Amino acid sequence: MDILTKGPERWSEETINTKRYFITDALDDFIGCSNRAEELFIANTLADLLSEFVLRTNHQWLGSSKWVFRSLRNYDEEFANHFVEAFDSFYKAGNKNQVVQLVDYVLQPFGGQLFNGFSLGKS
Repeated sequence: MDILTKGPERWSEETINTKRYFITDALDDFIGCSNRAEELFIANTLADLLSEFVLRTNHQWLGSSKWVFRSLRNYDEEFANHFVEAFDSFYKAGNKNQVVQLVDYVLQPFGGQLFNGFSLGKS
C-alpha cells in the first residue's frame, strides 16, 4: 500500500490527551491575553496545534506552511474554510469568539478541553 494513501500511525489515547491539554492551555492563554503582540503569537501556536490535532486524529498527513491549509482542505474543504475564517476574523478584527468555538468543536468528540486532573507522565 502506498505510504501516502495509508496515512500516519494512529495516535494513542495518551497522545490525544496530551495534545488536548496543550491546546486547552494555549486557548486559555489566548482568551486571557489582552496584549495584541502576545495574542498574535498565541494564535499562531493555537492554529498549529489545532491543525495538527485535526489532521492526525483523522489519520491524515501534516504539512507545513501553505501545505497546512492544503492538507486541511484535502481532508475536509468545508472545515478548512471554517478554520481560515475563524483565524482571519481574529487577525483582522481581534474577534476571538470564532477561534474559541472552533477549538471547542474540534475537541468535543474527544472529551472537550482538558485541564483538571491531567498530569503528564502519570497514569
